Amino acid sequence: MLVPGLVSVTFRSLGVAEIVDLAASSGLSALHWGGDVHVPVGAFDRAADARERCADAGLEVEAYGSYYRAGDTDPGEFARVVATAEELGAPAVRVWAGVAGSSEVDAGRRAAVVDDLRRCGELAAARGMRVVVEYHPGTLTDEPGSARRLFDALDPGAVRSYWQPGAEPDPADSVREIEALSDRIDGAHVFSWGPGGFHDRLPLAERADHWVPVLDRLAGGPRRHVLLEFVRDDSPAAFSRDAATLLGWLR
Repeated sequence: MLVPGLVSVTFRSLGVAEIVDLAASSGLSALHWGGDVHVPVGAFDRAADARERCADAGLEVEAYGSYYRAGDTDPGEFARVVATAEELGAPAVRVWAGVAGSSEVDAGRRAAVVDDLRRCGELAAARGMRVVVEYHPGTLTDEPGSARRLFDALDPGAVRSYWQPGAEPDPADSVREIEALSDRIDGAHVFSWGPGGFHDRLPLAERADHWVPVLDRLAGGPRRHVLLEFVRDDSPAAFSRDAATLLGWLR
């Protein structure tokens, strides 16, 4: 089962109420709340407001999207992250696997990231949550081999993974990445970019050749979230069109 949702930082200029309304009116089911603008760490009143607005709109809180970087951020900060996620009603906390790509990190730095992720997973589990690691360039999850080594060293119940494509991804390559990490993937970030990458955003429908087989592969597993992000021109209208495209693919 794939559950459609929205990553709130897709619209950093919109308030919490506007994002909830946009997600609900577009037919989505879940929200991933970012910790930089909408629900900052320690802003418990804003976390409670986001939780209540989601509940009123019939939306699931998918996760708290923190910017905690394992092995680099002050370790004491993670307790505040978890407390904020708990107030938000989030079952998961997103973190990042360090601050450097896998080819740039020596064995000592890799071990520090793994150890911190293990600690974060234990802290989250003690509050009934799990950690989900961003799959992202410039971290130890920048390619499936490094990500596989990372997750094999960690408790599969406590530390999970997202997945997202690179710019202009090849469908077969994306499916292979998902298959390599399938037992750890909780969800995917859904977007389409052209040759210019982040600044060259395409309507989601233009990459049906990529997303239809990818979604089919993601559906062959446990319940997962598929979260829209990076819409063209940061436009709510473009987002609503992308949401309609995604929902059509999921039917």
